[in-house]
Amino acid sequence: MHPMNETVRDHPQTGYQLAEQKAARYLSSLHDQLKSQSYVTALTADIHEWKKKHIRRFSVLSLWSPGKKKPDTQDYYRYIQWLNYTKKLDDYLDRSVSYIYMRDLGKAPDSPDTQKRIRRTIAELNQHLLKSARSGSGEVPDFMNLDGVYRWAQKEGIEAAVIWVFAKLRSVAAHIPEGMNAEHAQRKLIKIIVGVILHVIEELDDDTAPVERSRRLNEAIRLGYSYGLTYPFVDDLLDSRILTLQEKEQYSELIRSALLTGVVPVLGDWSGENMELIKYIHSELSEAFEYIKQQQHPETQHIFFGQSYVFFQAQDMDRVKVLTRGDYTNEDLYIPVILKSSSSRLIARSVISAPADEGFEERTFFFGLYNQLADDFADMTEDMRDGAVTPYTYYLKYHEQKPDLMNPFELYWAVISNLIHNVYHSDAKAREVILDRAINGLKRYKERVGTEKYNETMRIFAAGNPEFNRLIQMMVDKADDVDFFDKLLRDRMIEHLKKDAREQKEFFATFKSVRSLINDELLFAKPQELPAMKEQLIDAANYSLEGDGKRVRPILTWVMGVKEYGLEPAAIIPLLRSLEYMHTASLIFDDLPSQDNASTRRGRTTLHEIHSSAVAELTGLYLIQKAIGEQASLDRFKAETVLALIRYSARKAEEMCMGQAMDLDAKGRTLTLEQLNNVCFYKTGVAFEACLVMPAMLAEVSDTEIAALQKIAYHMGIAFQIKDDLLDVEGDMHVLGKPVGNDAVNNNSNFVSILGQEGASKEMWDHYCKANEALRGIPRNITFLKHLMNYVVNRER
Repeated sequence: MHPMNETVRDHPQTGYQLAEQKAARYLSSLHDQLKSQSYVTALTADIHEWKKKHIRRFSVLSLWSPGKKKPDTQDYYRYIQWLNYTKKLDDYLDRSVSYIYMRDLGKAPDSPDTQKRIRRTIAELNQHLLKSARSGSGEVPDFMNLDGVYRWAQKEGIEAAVIWVFAKLRSVAAHIPEGMNAEHAQRKLIKIIVGVILHVIEELDDDTAPVERSRRLNEAIRLGYSYGLTYPFVDDLLDSRILTLQEKEQYSELIRSALLTGVVPVLGDWSGENMELIKYIHSELSEAFEYIKQQQHPETQHIFFGQSYVFFQAQDMDRVKVLTRGDYTNEDLYIPVILKSSSSRLIARSVISAPADEGFEERTFFFGLYNQLADDFADMTEDMRDGAVTPYTYYLKYHEQKPDLMNPFELYWAVISNLIHNVYHSDAKAREVILDRAINGLKRYKERVGTEKYNETMRIFAAGNPEFNRLIQMMVDKADDVDFFDKLLRDRMIEHLKKDAREQKEFFATFKSVRSLINDELLFAKPQELPAMKEQLIDAANYSLEGDGKRVRPILTWVMGVKEYGLEPAAIIPLLRSLEYMHTASLIFDDLPSQDNASTRRGRTTLHEIHSSAVAELTGLYLIQKAIGEQASLDRFKAETVLALIRYSARKAEEMCMGQAMDLDAKGRTLTLEQLNNVCFYKTGVAFEACLVMPAMLAEVSDTEIAALQKIAYHMGIAFQIKDDLLDVEGDMHVLGKPVGNDAVNNNSNFVSILGQEGASKEMWDHYCKANEALRGIPRNITFLKHLMNYVVNRER
């Protein structure tokens, strides 16, 4: 065995024993404080000092003071504006940012350097939030939108890493099985990625060269994903009921073996309904594991593996507990909690091979239990329902039978006292932030479960010291200004992920149902006694129309016309037919030997291969004439509107012909990016423009809105074409329904040949951003367009 692997094998087990001993000493110290109640006196004094800032005396004058009513935090931008209006925003950001520095970065708030960094972060965040709030740019913060994140990546020069992680996150979301909380899993993964990025940013300084900064951030994104992947596909999967007990044991052994040896074992024999899921997870985790290992410095690699083993082992020990067993000791309950809550944050630093920092490690070790007890309290109802063993659920079930059980709520306050006075040395900022967070957690729990359930809970957990509890409950009822930005973001992200999932489901359901409707309307009937030549044309047209087309263009027109502008569905059926006839005709011409010389289209042999080039050309002309006829039959609209639409359609058809001519003329030549953008817009973008503009013309919307729709179509069309170019290189012929590599064979200039795959991907995402930015300029929330843009850049065909 390689010497490194021997070290990895030996150290984690020894490290776990040492970590257990340290956790046992910490628990013993807390137990002593509980027995003696020594924490109560100091903490009571802390709370009395703290409340001076948070409980305001009532004044009759306040009834007459002008002001705005506090908005619901669900209204993100209005809430930020209210905080600014009431002069609360700076304090709000101060406690929020300070908390992140303490919890996630392990910093001491009394450090001058930390204070300087916190002030700078607050100033930047304040400026960003107020700018966003004034512009009202969307329902969620821009960093929760793909285009917002990509714009940040462009500023940092890390577009490739962000495109990579977009694809990875999409793949993970698609593989989270039923029975797991998809939003929860995605949020935790994103949170870990952000946490690792924060650690890297904290290690950088103003003198770091831009190239080095980009390299470090690129690495942080990939490391953050690689580490964060363990949350949905190790912790959450093993906590769920997806796997059988035997599968859980087999899977756990694979993970343990990887951490002990530094080598991911082969998957081995695996059968059953979870086989494909496990194959995917094993492949992703193997790739992630190898990437982390490659990035580790040889001298610190054992630290990462050691901490990872401590985390996994503690989680595994906690996971196998069952609530029906009544013989767990305080050590059984709390030592794994102390270990997993501290090691999860220690790993976030060791994964980037950050230099040793004893102060960070000590603060993080003691802070973990505070954070975990708060989380377990918040999740107590759900954990009890699921039969999960936590200090709170176990105390609820067994406190009457086992009087020696430590009360986790009382322990929580002892932990707080220890943090304030022993870890942070009675620092006023630490006291402020820690107590803010504690009272905020109780307020949120009370609001969620209701006063009756909350009081019932307090009667069980807070009966040991009535006087101290009365003080706590007074703070819960009366204290103000204890909310936190990260909680606001957490709530918004969960809601955003849920809403996005609902909208995406609706998008694909709409896509499917409207596609079916359109397919039923497209084919031409053949009357009796039809001339043979016309029958041949109809057969040829129907052959082309019967192909497995996506029908994106008429679907888009139907959604805009019916859903957004309220047009009668039956009234615009002729327009839908005309758009698909035009598009199919353009494909027939595209495929001809004189043009792209394609042999397959929409999963079938191309029309000229079945008949002849002459028949194909005539069929294309036939479809164009039928399209014009369909437009002329839009008889439920004003005649002048329909005439304007037909004139517009003719111009767009001219432009499409020009685009194809430009494309043919470019064969064998290297185009500039500007030239290629023009070709692609005229080939592809004008069709998208027509799909958006034609229903808008029928609805007689303003010229301003039509201009915005044209801008969206321009960028969406180019993004669509770039994706086609990428699929011509990366795609699967069986999925695409046509051969790959056609552009190279035909010596066509495209985005990949000019920019390379990475450059083409960047250009596609830039146009995606511009389309979404234009979409936000329309005075209506068109969710279908947002998801259509996601489909355009993420599709596989």
